[in-house]
Formats: sequence, C-alpha cells, structure tokens
Amino acid sequence: MPLNYSKWDQLELSDDSDIEGHPNVDKKSLIRWKQRDIHEKREARKHRISHLRAQIACNNVLLSRIKDITARLEDPSASPPVTAYFTSLVEQLTTKPSPDCPPGNDPTKVEQTYDGMLLSLLRQVSEDAKAKFKDTARSEKDEKIAKELTVLMAGHVKYLGETIKKDEVELEKEDQEQKKHITSDDIHEGFESKYVPPKPEPPPVPHTRLDTQKEKKKVTEFEVLNPKASASSTADPETEEDEENTDLPELTPSLEAFSKLPLHNYEQSFHFIQAHRDVYVSGATDALLVAAFQAQSEGKSKYAKQCVHQSLLLQYCEKLGRDGVGVFFKKMIAGDKRAEKVFVEDVENTYNHLVNRVKISQEQAQGKEQIQLVAENPDTEIRFNVPDGPPPENIVLEGPGTEGMNVEEVRKALQFRWDVFQGFPPALQEALRDGGLDKVNKVLGEMDVPEAEGIVGDLDMAGILSFAEGGIRDETGATSST
Repeated sequence: MPLNYSKWDQLELSDDSDIEGHPNVDKKSLIRWKQRDIHEKREARKHRISHLRAQIACNNVLLSRIKDITARLEDPSASPPVTAYFTSLVEQLTTKPSPDCPPGNDPTKVEQTYDGMLLSLLRQVSEDAKAKFKDTARSEKDEKIAKELTVLMAGHVKYLGETIKKDEVELEKEDQEQKKHITSDDIHEGFESKYVPPKPEPPPVPHTRLDTQKEKKKVTEFEVLNPKASASSTADPETEEDEENTDLPELTPSLEAFSKLPLHNYEQSFHFIQAHRDVYVSGATDALLVAAFQAQSEGKSKYAKQCVHQSLLLQYCEKLGRDGVGVFFKKMIAGDKRAEKVFVEDVENTYNHLVNRVKISQEQAQGKEQIQLVAENPDTEIRFNVPDGPPPENIVLEGPGTEGMNVEEVRKALQFRWDVFQGFPPALQEALRDGGLDKVNKVLGEMDVPEAEGIVGDLDMAGILSFAEGGIRDETGATSST
C-alpha cells in the first residue's frame, strides 16, 4: 500500500539551503530575518482570526436586537407611535443601560457594552432623520421622520448582515491559510499507555480523647417517713461514676462543609460526596451526630438538624451495601415518594430524640434538687387520705376510740383537711386522688424545693399522709454526707 506523505508538505521549515541572499549580507542574519518574518505573519494571522471571531459574535448579538427594533417600527398597528417608541427606547438605554458586553470589554464603560453600541446607532439614525426633515412643516414632520427611521434601521440591518457574511468569508480564508502549515501549537499528545495507580483510601475520622474525671452526682433530697426506722434503713446512696476515657469523633473540614448543606438537597449532597471521598469514611456518621448534639446544646437547632440529616444520609448509604451511595441517591433524586417519606420521618424522629437527650443532659448538669417521699422502712407503705369534699352537716362518730371525741373538733379537722387539699395545685390533687406514690413524687420533683417542702408539711399537718409519726424528717444532709 503506498504511503501518503502529503501532510509533510504543511511543515514550514527554515532550511539554510532555501535562503539565497546577497553575498555581502551575513547569511545567519538572513536566516534570523526569515524566521522572524514567519513568526510575525503567524501572530498577525492569529490576531486577525481572533478579532474576526469576536467581531462576528458581537455583530450577531446587535443584529438580532436591531431586527427586533426594525420589526416594531414597521408594524403600523403597534402602540405607541414610531417616534414615541423610538424616543422612549433611546431614553431607556441612556438611563438604565445593561452591563452586558462582549468578552474582554469593560462593563463599566457604557460605550463598550451592547446597550452602548445600540444607543450610539439609534442616536445617529435619529439625528440623520431629523436633519433630513428639519425644514418640513410640523404637521407632516412626525410622519416623515417615522418613515425615515424605519428606512434607516432597515438599511442598517441589511448593512450589518452583509458585514457579518463578509467577515465569515474572510475568517474561513484565514483558517484555511493557518491550516496549511503545521506549527508547534498543533502538537498534542496522542495515545499513551501508562499505569495510573488508584488513589489511596481516605483515613477514618479522627477522634479526640475525652478524660471524664470523677464527679459526684447531685443527691436527691428525700422527705422520709417513720424516723424511728432510720437506724435499720437499707437504702444506699447513689454511687459515684468511675473514671472513664471516651473517644469522640471530630468533624474534618470536608465533613464540616458537608454538614452545612441544605436539607433535602440530595443532588448537591451526592455531588459533594463524589468530589470529597473523605466524607464517606468510617466514623463520619458518629462525628456528625456528636456535632448535632453540641449544636443543639448551644441553641443552634437549624445546624443540629442539618447534621442529623447528613448523618442519616451516610447511614442509609452504608446500609444499602457496596453501591449504597448510587442506589440511595438515585431513588432520592428521582423523587421516590415512599423512600423519601421513610427518610424524612427518620430524620424528624432522630432529631426529636436528640432534642430530648440534650434537655435531659442539661437538667442533669444543672443538678436540680428535688423533694421526694420515701419510706425508710421497706415494710412501710405510704398512703394518702384524700377527702372527697367538705364535712357533712351531720357527723356521727361510731366505732372504738370515738367515745371521747368532740364532734365540732372533728368537723374542724375535716374542714381543715379539705381546705388544705383545695389549696394544692390541680396536678397534685389529681395525683393524690389516684393514690400512686410515683405520681405524687413526679409532681413534687417538678417543684422548687421550698415549695415542695411546704406542701409535704401541709400533707402531714392535714392528716392526708398516713403512717406519718411525729411529722416529716428531712434526711438530705445525712444522705449528702455519705
């Protein structure tokens, strides 16, 4: 098969044998002049091609706008009239010019923008039309100027179209001339076989060692009954926590940026994971949850929810297997209603759980003291004698031990018990009627210590507490000192 060597004809070489000059002129100088002439012509051609392309692009933009204006001027049924429309267009371009301009131009200079160029053309057309009919009668002047504006704009459309065609022909010639010669700019790397080692797996999320020192728990205050049985009490005080060393995962810079992405913008999260491999690593989900807990503790609820959302994104991808990222985001981006509903509900439930955990943690940190009713003797049962209402009009004393009682004194005692009960908060009244000790302690635990102490004293004094021998004894000091 014959070989085609025609491509070598495009090489532009500076061979010493090709240069013939005057014997009195140095040959090396002639060679340098020849080389310089080749490079200068080459650069001039490049500049010319670049100029023609930019000019054609700019003229195409202007031609489209000029055609629209001309079509509006040629429409006789359009409103407002031609002269009024033309004047308003010039005023708009003058007062509110757009900064859009061809590439390389300065948008701050009006004359280099598209609006500036168009404004210059409209002003020129307007001046030419007015100058042509400056001596015409006023009654006919506006109509003739309107027709002249239409004619002049149509002429510019034709002229600009011809200019673009002429530049395109010249550009094609320059491109063909440039392609006749192979230069260093045409050299590019072809097929090359080489081994590119894969990128190493990103390291897991770093951890910070948190040393938790021994801290004594806040001891809950108890109002105890049956003080005589205190010596045989078997209740133990709450023990102190052992010293522990905890490792908490930290947010890397990539994870921190990932945590700030908007909620439910799955496409943006998917692209971020593709661009940052160190986001989808071991420990990333835990680091985001730790950040969410800290943010919620600081009152940054929006950022906390974003961290929870992004953590669950990674968790779902991990649970879906090797290609979990592609499977999960394919469904979410496609708008799978069932999958999206499950995920959104999981985000809400996880965030609400986090809010409750933060609230509990803050309450424990504050060490709020409480008043609780506890029987020191395990065999003792605490009950409540809750009155059903005020004492009846007729009180009959029956049974053993009632012989020496005064009916009026009994009436006063029952009325006092009812008045005390009526003075309690509704929540406490309901808990007392239910008769459960846990419910009463829950209501007391939500009160301040002085208020709870006063209520316990009223319960004892009114006889609502049973098994209350000699009043209520506060064992808070004894318990705290152990």
